[in-house]
Amino acid sequence: MGSTTPVFTAQAVAAAPEDPLFGLMKAYREDPAENKVDLGIGAYRDDNAKPWILPVVKKADNAIHNDPTLNHEYLSIGGLPEFTAAAQKLIVGSDSPAIREKRICSLQTISGTGAVHLGGLFLSKFHPNKPSLYLSSPTWANHHQIFTNVGLTLGNYPYFSKETKGLDFDGMLQAIQGAPAGSVILLHACAHNPTGVDPTQEQWKQIATVMRQKNHFPFFDCAYQGFASGDLARDAWAIQYFVEQRFELCVAQSFAKNFGLYGERTGAFHFVSAPGADASNASAHIASQLAILQRSEISNPPAYGARIASRVLNDPALFKEWEADLRTMSGRIQEMRKGLRLRLEKRGTPGSWAHITDQIGMFSFTGLSEGQVKVLRDKWHVYMTKNGRISMAGLNSHNLDYFAEAVDSVVRETS
Repeated sequence: MGSTTPVFTAQAVAAAPEDPLFGLMKAYREDPAENKVDLGIGAYRDDNAKPWILPVVKKADNAIHNDPTLNHEYLSIGGLPEFTAAAQKLIVGSDSPAIREKRICSLQTISGTGAVHLGGLFLSKFHPNKPSLYLSSPTWANHHQIFTNVGLTLGNYPYFSKETKGLDFDGMLQAIQGAPAGSVILLHACAHNPTGVDPTQEQWKQIATVMRQKNHFPFFDCAYQGFASGDLARDAWAIQYFVEQRFELCVAQSFAKNFGLYGERTGAFHFVSAPGADASNASAHIASQLAILQRSEISNPPAYGARIASRVLNDPALFKEWEADLRTMSGRIQEMRKGLRLRLEKRGTPGSWAHITDQIGMFSFTGLSEGQVKVLRDKWHVYMTKNGRISMAGLNSHNLDYFAEAVDSVVRETS
């Protein structure tokens, strides 16, 4: 018999561009230089540039392996109930009115990425007005692909000021005010990715006021709770404030960074219904539809990472140890920020470097240009994204002087 005519030819399916971040990781691995520095990947590293398994995670892991009742059966579609209940309390507060009034529903997801996707898919299918979703400029690169894949129309609001290397608050407020009433506004709860620039609590209050005036729908992405400042409540403040202000909203929550469970893909999606007589009934309906969407995509989520997180979140002693581990990670990053700024200022590197310590969390928008980034890679073997974003966790006491020397040299050469 003759062969059939292929449908999916190279002409029919164009080659996709390589993911920039994973391409950067590959280039770093293949670089033979001994003094190379990886500032691209958003994963915590210790002072020896090694992945760090949180001590409390080791304890929880050992307890799970020694549990005679452990099995490998399916979880429910919504995930491990004791995990989602604890994740819910962590993000909105254990005394939240949303919990008391039974108007929050939560599903376990494939980390924060899965939570963002599930939320986007729900909005795409069920929002009656099909509004545009507004992203900060810049934002996490994967936001664009996730939301366009589910058919949402995207807009942007200004966020980062190149002049101050801080928040363009006036531009942000004006754009949110100018967006069509009822738009969806994607907000980073803390440690904004990629800039490391967050609104103050007073600014969050002003953002909430404008969003209330325009009847906008807040969609919070929270990937760094506790990891940003070392304080779980502080990092969730904006979300809890919006809930207290009686907003209808949703939250994508990741446990990759704050538990170091990168590969276990542990996260949660929360939908908070607006207060009212029908709120608990609406929440139940929303939960049922989210379950249908989850069933069609992943059937049910993986158990291992959720079991680890659940052990810690529900055990007061382990929870305290986790808080200490969070302070260890966030504290080391803060020390790297101080150390880098100090070294650049001692060298008299042209420009202001106050933004290095003004920003928070894993990432810093350095202000370096794409051309300067290229020189850093070609000449100094320093790997970072083209927009000048660095992962502060990639710096340590062994490479901090080298990186400061490299930045100083490149800035002077190109100024």
